[in-house]
Amino acid sequence: MKCPYCNEGDTKVIDSRPADDNSSIRRRRQCERCGKRFTTYEKLETMPLMVIKKDNTRESYDRSKMESGVIRSCHKRPVSTQQIDSMIDEIENQIFNLEEKEISTSVIGELVMNNLKDLDEVAYVRFASVYREFKDVNTFMEELGKLLKK
Repeated sequence: MKCPYCNEGDTKVIDSRPADDNSSIRRRRQCERCGKRFTTYEKLETMPLMVIKKDNTRESYDRSKMESGVIRSCHKRPVSTQQIDSMIDEIENQIFNLEEKEISTSVIGELVMNNLKDLDEVAYVRFASVYREFKDVNTFMEELGKLLKK
């Protein structure tokens, strides 16, 4: 590991410990030449997950897109940021446990809706109305009817 201060290639590890719920390792290092200390993080490199959109284009999975949709649907609802983060973590675990290199937005959308239904019903209906592209009040009422039956 190169020293960020003097570009020396010889550094030593002073301390190592798990970080981010044991998903990475935090290392304190010291440069052998200038003596300055710095921190590095090691994380397992994974294959990028590709998302297949409705128009069959592909792009890299981006957690922030799912996050922004969920946050918008939970706007002014009694749902904490912590609840949203843990729900998205759970959805990501479900997605990555499929061990697929590509996943369609419809699968992701259904996972989000299933989890939102348990978290907050109003947020669920908000998300579903955008995701399922409700065209009129009748389709909206059908979705509410399904929710009320359960």
